[in-house]
This record gives sequence, C-alpha cells and structure tokens, in this order.
Amino acid sequence: MMMVMTLMKSMLRPCAVALVFAVSALVSACDSGSTEYAYPEKIGNKVYYPGEQRPDSVFGKEGIDLFGQSKRNADQGGGGSGLGINSFLWRASLDTISFMPIASADPFGGVIITDWYAPPETPDERFKLNVFIMGRALRADALKIAAFRQIKDGSGNWADKAVEPSVVSDLENTVLTRARKMRIAAQTGATPN
Repeated sequence: MMMVMTLMKSMLRPCAVALVFAVSALVSACDSGSTEYAYPEKIGNKVYYPGEQRPDSVFGKEGIDLFGQSKRNADQGGGGSGLGINSFLWRASLDTISFMPIASADPFGGVIITDWYAPPETPDERFKLNVFIMGRALRADALKIAAFRQIKDGSGNWADKAVEPSVVSDLENTVLTRARKMRIAAQTGATPN
C-alpha cells in the first residue's frame, strides 16, 4: 500500500504543477485593457447596427459647419465654413461695418445690406453700404462693396450724391486686411487684433 501512496504522490505533484500552469495561462489570457462596446443607433424609424452603412444626411457626409473651422475647408482657404462664401471675408465684413445698422445679412448668398447711417458729426449726410462676397477664396476679387451717400437739402429732402472711389477701395482694403489677420490667427491659434 505504501508503494501505491508514493506512486500517487509522485504523480500528483506534476499534475498539480500542470494545473497551476493551466490556470495561470487561462487567467493571463484575459485582457484587462479597455473594452469598447458598440451599440445599435436609432435614426428616425430605422435601427443601424455597428458597421452597418448609414445614409448621408441632407447636408452631405460631413454635415454643415456654420462658422466652424473644418480642416478640409480651411486648407482650401475657405475659412472653414459650410457656406459657399469665404467665412473670413464674411466675419471681417461684419466687423468692419459693425458701427452701421444691418438691414439684411445673408450668409449663404454672401450679401450684407446696411440701413442708412448718419454720423453724429454730420447729421445732414448719411451713408448706406451693400457688401457682396463672391466665392470661397480669400482674394480681392471675391469682395465688392457698393457705397451710397445722400445729403439733406434745405427743404429737408435727401438727395443722392456721389461717393469718392477712394472710400470704397479703402473699405474693401480694410475688410481684406481684417480677413487675412483672421485667417492667420486661425492657422496659428492666436487671436486677431
């Protein structure tokens, strides 16, 4: 009987060692890293499962990014907007003429129309501006400003007068300079002055 016990002990030791190795191999095979779960997503009345193709939205694959900094559009010089115009020119135009009352502003068409503005220094003279942004490029030919001027005559009626061409070109240059500063600031992460 003693021999059987000794034989069993000698066989039990290797089995126990093998069992310890098997258990440790199984435990170490379990990954304790982060697990990502993918859940179905309901859009409208349809449920989309992970990996299933979803239809594009009305605004395309990337959606609409109003006044944002989309990398794709910023690389093209468009200013990162989902609009058909240059967002830097749009914002610079609004900044430059912010002292005048805005009658209409269409960011999709690129048109800003101001109401009549009479400077406090000259109440018998008033101005009106129409700003047109024509394209996505930050270029001088993508911006056109039309200026109108009226003078009050002796009877109190407003009469149209010519605007000096230098006034319009100075306004356009101010907008373009501001837009360039905004683009540089957006690329470097600084704030424009």
